[in-house]
Amino acid sequence: MHFDSRTQAALREVGLDIDRIREASDLVTEAVADDADALSAFFADADSIYSDMELAHSSDEIQQHSVDHVDLYTHGASMRGYLQFDSWGVPIEGGRILSDDVVELTLGPTVHDRVRFARNADLL
Repeated sequence: MHFDSRTQAALREVGLDIDRIREASDLVTEAVADDADALSAFFADADSIYSDMELAHSSDEIQQHSVDHVDLYTHGASMRGYLQFDSWGVPIEGGRILSDDVVELTLGPTVHDRVRFARNADLL
């Protein structure tokens, strides 16, 4: 179970028994895995992807990227992985689906930011 001890205590205090808490934990785990699958498919289907990522070498508000691959794995409520562009990559520390055409990733070093990605630059 991925809920920390404080969360488990709070859930028990509002009336959930351990079986219901475990069921909730399993549902969160499934939702995170489903999001990871959807995020992987989002990047796999695109030749070019656009982002609102701030880049040191660009003054443009919208960036265009060629994505080589995305590798995501989950553990409980955590999603981690790596996003590889054509010439560089960045660790992924989380992500979520905003719509069918826009997603958001929390990127680690060297970006350290939440970045939205879209199939069309006009959606950012």
